[in-house]
Amino acid sequence: MPTPVLQLMRSRWFALCLHVALWVCLYLALVNLGGKAPPFGDAAASNHLPQPTLPIARLAPLFGATQILQAIPNPTNALNPFFTRYFVPPAPPPPPPPTTRKIEVTYQGFYQTADGPKHAVLNVAGGLMVARVGALVATNVYVADASLMNVVLTNTAAQTNILALNTKKEIEVPIR
Repeated sequence: MPTPVLQLMRSRWFALCLHVALWVCLYLALVNLGGKAPPFGDAAASNHLPQPTLPIARLAPLFGATQILQAIPNPTNALNPFFTRYFVPPAPPPPPPPTTRKIEVTYQGFYQTADGPKHAVLNVAGGLMVARVGALVATNVYVADASLMNVVLTNTAAQTNILALNTKKEIEVPIR
């Protein structure tokens, strides 16, 4: 550093002036510490909405479905390089047609003449039927016995169904 600047910084009157200046700054800072708020006021509201930063609305028609369809000639006949049937499993075989069906049977009672066989009154699939013991009721189902409270139905495989009086029961019969 040059000597005149160094001498100026070492002088007493420079230190005293600097010291007084700092005290004045401190005093002014403390006096105006409360200060006043700047005058804020209500501004008039604007009626128009701000414009978006990007003009997106003008880009929407460029990517519409009509523009894409116009750009692709014959989209139905074009070959798609990403479509393959190689990984599609074969269709499962159709299930076999059912061999049996279920019908609802309700036992309504029986009657018997003096020397004749018993006749059972049955409601088979919504229709009333009178069948004597041993007669065919539905496909492969016969009346085996009729009593006051129940009737016994059987088939050629010796499977029996016992029906109580006035109670609906589903039985399985083969389809002809």
